Amino acid sequence: MDSAAEQRSDHALMLAVRDGELDALGELFERHHAPLFGFLAKFTGDRAAAEDIAQTVFQRMLKYRHTYRDDGRFTAWMYHLARRCAADHFRRAHAAPHATDPADLQDHADDTPHAAQHASKRDDHALLHTALARLDRDDREVLLLARFQELSFAEIAGILECSVGAAKVRAHRALRELRDIYFKLQKEPLS
Repeated sequence: MDSAAEQRSDHALMLAVRDGELDALGELFERHHAPLFGFLAKFTGDRAAAEDIAQTVFQRMLKYRHTYRDDGRFTAWMYHLARRCAADHFRRAHAAPHATDPADLQDHADDTPHAAQHASKRDDHALLHTALARLDRDDREVLLLARFQELSFAEIAGILECSVGAAKVRAHRALRELRDIYFKLQKEPLS
């Protein structure tokens, strides 16, 4: 690939796709598949469903490329599509997201050399992911977008089709609920 194509922004690549340069979607896929899959895996709790939904997102990007506007960030549009694709998936499956498999959490464990620290961090990650999985789907979604995908509240508001203030309130309430669940889990005896 030429260096000019590698230097194009996501927005410029999507504008090129919109205008018929379909090969530019490959670069967007390379850049965004992993973070999108990570978001969907945490959101659904099902790696296979997350992969299917991620593929659907990129298919819809191609199909609905004409709807991409020149007034926003590409990632916000992508997560808006992902949200719709996930909703379609759950509607078809008549299922809610599953809890994240603890085996999937190993990818996120801290590589600290001290074994006790390593185990403690891994336990904290597992506890956090368990708490996240127990959140209501809407709360989990807003937290994943704000904290894991690091989207701005303006972008989140666009995705959730609400005001910026409402997005902030939803994120704050979801974070408070996550904290409450996390602390309750910490107090539970080990089984």
